Amino acid sequence: MIEDNAILQRIDKGLPLHDHKWLSPMGDGQWPQAAVLVALTDEAEPQVLLGRRAMHLHNHPGEIAFAGGKRELTDVSPWQTAQREAMEEVGLPASVIHPLGEFEPLITRTGFEVYPCVASIPAAPVLVVDTDEFESVFFAPLAAFANAGIYRLETMSDGRVSRKVPHYQLGDDNVWGVTAAILVMLANVAYDAGLDLQRNWEQAP
Repeated sequence: MIEDNAILQRIDKGLPLHDHKWLSPMGDGQWPQAAVLVALTDEAEPQVLLGRRAMHLHNHPGEIAFAGGKRELTDVSPWQTAQREAMEEVGLPASVIHPLGEFEPLITRTGFEVYPCVASIPAAPVLVVDTDEFESVFFAPLAAFANAGIYRLETMSDGRVSRKVPHYQLGDDNVWGVTAAILVMLANVAYDAGLDLQRNWEQAP
């Protein structure tokens, strides 16, 4: 129970939880929409569920990501999208997902509006991984993402625009882009980490 968990309580109090419906019909917005489940284990030192995307995927093969994906026509809200995707990709049923809060949507370099949905899940949940989506999944200590020693900003360019992009070096894994940006914001809420993104991710890069 998060009542006994200081870190999850801090996140619960520090983030809004609106669970709004999608604000416009699918396809009517400026950006394609997606939602991710930022799943944190309910234990004294919470861990965050991450996955290595399958190498055959067209978008972001091999990258570290949260469970999540594109909005579908039947999805009523970002939370429903995130929970549906979590069930499909890693076998997490909605019954074990307990919403804590939300961040404002982030705009990615590939032109998606991504809604981060932060939730607690039981410690050591039983997962069923869809290998068409994830090569593997793993848990990382949330506190690791408050460590400035593994965090860096790199200037990256697509030939038109240069932008600051966050990276974490987590062992052999490089966690970067929108996943890293969400983890920075979460570490700042949970641990007052003071990490700087040097960019407003609510605006197009």
